[in-house]
Amino acid sequence: MTDLAPVLVGAAPLAPADVVAVARLGAPVVIDPAALVRVAETRSVIDGLAADPHPHYGVSTGFGALATTFIAPDRRMQLQASLIRSHAAGTGPEIEREVTRGLQLLRLQTLTSGRTGVRPIVVETYAAMLNAGITPIVREYGSLGCSGDLAPLAHIALAAMGEGDVRNADGALRSAADALRAAGIEPLTLVEKEGLALINGTDGMLGTLVLALHDLQELLLTADIAAAMSIESQLGTDAVFAADLMALRPQTGQTESAANLRAFLGDSPMVASHKGPDDGRVQDAYSLRCSPQVHGAARDTMAHAAMIAGRELASVIDNPVITLDGRIESNGNFHGAPVAAVLDFLAISVADVASVSERRTDRALDPARRHGLPPFLADEVGVDSGLMIAQYASAGIVSELKRLAVPASVDSIPSSAMQEDHVSMGWAAARKLRRAIDGLGRVLAIEILTGARALDLRAPLQAGPATGAVRDLVRTVAAGPGPDRFLSPEMEAVTELVQSGAVARIAKEHTHG
Repeated sequence: MTDLAPVLVGAAPLAPADVVAVARLGAPVVIDPAALVRVAETRSVIDGLAADPHPHYGVSTGFGALATTFIAPDRRMQLQASLIRSHAAGTGPEIEREVTRGLQLLRLQTLTSGRTGVRPIVVETYAAMLNAGITPIVREYGSLGCSGDLAPLAHIALAAMGEGDVRNADGALRSAADALRAAGIEPLTLVEKEGLALINGTDGMLGTLVLALHDLQELLLTADIAAAMSIESQLGTDAVFAADLMALRPQTGQTESAANLRAFLGDSPMVASHKGPDDGRVQDAYSLRCSPQVHGAARDTMAHAAMIAGRELASVIDNPVITLDGRIESNGNFHGAPVAAVLDFLAISVADVASVSERRTDRALDPARRHGLPPFLADEVGVDSGLMIAQYASAGIVSELKRLAVPASVDSIPSSAMQEDHVSMGWAAARKLRRAIDGLGRVLAIEILTGARALDLRAPLQAGPATGAVRDLVRTVAAGPGPDRFLSPEMEAVTELVQSGAVARIAKEHTHG
C-alpha cells in the first residue's frame, strides 16, 4: 500500500503520529514479538477459566444484562459468533476509511497488551488485515460510546470472521470472505472471551480524536495566517500583539498565536504604511484585535485534549480484563466519558475560531468598514457582486458549527435493559467534530480567498513575505480581482489548499524568527 516505515505495535503505547501514519497514510504494522508471548501467556489463563465449572463473566456466561446466564462449553463458539453478528448493527452511511483503519489499529494495540485474553492468531489476523488494506464497512450510527464503540468494533470483528462487506486496498467493495481469501488470510473462528475483547473499547472515538488533533494543529496556524491577511488588508495594526502586552496575560495558546501574527505582519510594507501619529484609527475591532485570544483558547483546548488522548493511547480498554497476577475482573474503563468530553470541547473551540474568521471576512466586504476597498471587493460596483455570497456560505457554515458545538456528552439514553444506564455518546461527539473540522477549513478558505483579493486591491502597497506568499499560492488556483465569475470552483480549490496543509506550510516557509 505504501513505502512508509512500518509502525511497531505492542512494544509501547502508540504515538499520535503512528495512528495518523497507519490510519490516513496506510503505513504497515508489525507486531512486537514480546507482545505475542504476552498474549499467549494470558490466553492460558482464559483456557483454565474456561474449564472451570464455576461461571466467569465473558468466558462462560452471557453478556450485558445476560451476564448471570451460564453457557455450556459446547455452545461457547456459537456464543462468540452470535455476539459479533448481533452487535454488528450499524446503520447509515459508510464512515471514512481512515476512521475505520484507526479503529482497527487501536483495537489491535489493546489486543497486544496481553490483558484481553485473545489468542495470538487474533492479533496476527488484525495486523494482516491492516497490512492488506482490508477495511471493513462501518456505518455512521450504532455506538453509544459506553461499553466501548460496540457496533463499529463488531463490524471489524465480523470481517475478520469472513462475514459482511469490506473495501479492499483499491477501495473496491468486496465480501469479507473474498477479500480475506485474496489476501491469504484465514477467517477467524472465535473462542471463549475473544468476542468481548474485540468490541469493548473507545477506539473509534479515540482514533477520531487523534486525527482531529493532527488536523487542527495545521488549521489553527492557518487561522493565524488568515487573520494576518485580514488585518493587513484592512489596514489594521500589529502593535496590539506585542510580546510585552501578551506577557500581561500569560495564556500559552494566546502567546503562540500572537507570536505568529507578529511574525506574519512584522515585515509588511502595508502595515508599516500607516503606522505613526497620522493613523487616525484608535483601535481595531475585536475580530482583528482579539484574534490571538480566540485562536489561543482553541490551542489551549487542544493541549488538554492531547493530554487526554495520550492517556487513552496508553490505556488497555476491555471488560473483563486479565490482571498481571492472573485475575479476571470486570471494570468500567470502557466508558467513553473522558474522550467524549474533550471531543465536545474541541467542537466548541472550532465553532469559535470559525466564527471570528467569518467576522473578519465580513468586515472586508462591508461598504461601511472597508477602509477604502470597493464594496464586496467587486470589480464594477452595482454590476458585480464580488465576494458577497462567499460570505453567505461562510455564515451558513458558522451557523451549523454552532449547532455542532452543542455537547453530545451531556446526553445519555439507557440501554441493555438498564444495565447500561448511563452512556457517553462519545461516538456522536466524534462524528460531529469531524464535520465541524471540515467546516472550519472551508470558513478559513473563504477568509483567505477574501484576504488575497483585498491584498491585491491595496496595490501599489505590498503585502508581507508570508501573507504575500499565501496570496500567490491562492493565485495558482483562483484568479485575482476582476469581473464576477463562477466562484464555487475557486472556493473549493482554496479549501483544498487549506485542508491539505499547503497554506500553513508556505506561511511557515516565508516566516523569519
